[in-house]
Amino acid sequence: RCLPALRRWCVIACKRLSGTSLAVEGRVLRAVLYVYHSRLLRHRPYLALRQVEQCLKRLWKMNLVGCIETLAELIPKKNTSQGHEECLVPSQPILETVALKVLGGCKLILRLLDCCCKAFLLSVKHLCSEEFILLNTVASGLLSRLWFVIQYRCVLHSLVSLYGMLSTSLHLVSETQQMPYIRGFTFPSDICNFLGVSVSSEMKKQKARMLTTKKPTSWMKKFFPTMPEAVSEVGKKRNSATCRSAVKNCSIPCPTDIGEPIL
Repeated sequence: RCLPALRRWCVIACKRLSGTSLAVEGRVLRAVLYVYHSRLLRHRPYLALRQVEQCLKRLWKMNLVGCIETLAELIPKKNTSQGHEECLVPSQPILETVALKVLGGCKLILRLLDCCCKAFLLSVKHLCSEEFILLNTVASGLLSRLWFVIQYRCVLHSLVSLYGMLSTSLHLVSETQQMPYIRGFTFPSDICNFLGVSVSSEMKKQKARMLTTKKPTSWMKKFFPTMPEAVSEVGKKRNSATCRSAVKNCSIPCPTDIGEPIL
């Protein structure tokens, strides 16, 4: 009875881990770091971005998706009839290997979310001090997108649920035929005890920290002044002639070089 549920969670975890949005955010992050590599080697938000990139790189090098896909292929798609007393199940070494990788992946994703939160707060802090405005604007937007992609695609929750099914299957298989592969390590029955934190409460804390941080509005008003007679209400039709005249009359000051720190 555990096999269909285990296969279903394997498919869900693979889809959420191999989503295009997560890969796109990773490529954008590497491109931003490549552009600013020679200029900001000792800048704190840049170093925090490097930690985020390191976590993403380790997550891809784990080959977690390939390992889960291999397990899903070993599970029979069709359920066996009730008259059969035997059925094919993945062996204990395969289940232990996948369970160990899922535990490491959960730890790594928690570390990735924590690094995203810290780098975001640093970027906003330096943005409020009007330092490296272009980099910190791009970094804060990128980090918030990456954090929310992981949260709202439920990547971590799918891995936690997958480990629950793995733990149940591993217990049943080891009772039937013991073939221990990983020695010196006891697989936890509850993954929250292994992670040391509750996943949902930790995500809520990080979200509260990111949403209640100080917003840099002073320099935005300086570079992007409000247009006269501009209609800000959503749903109202804007008069094109009024908008064009407002743009012409709006005087935008010439900003300084935003690549240099403003003392």
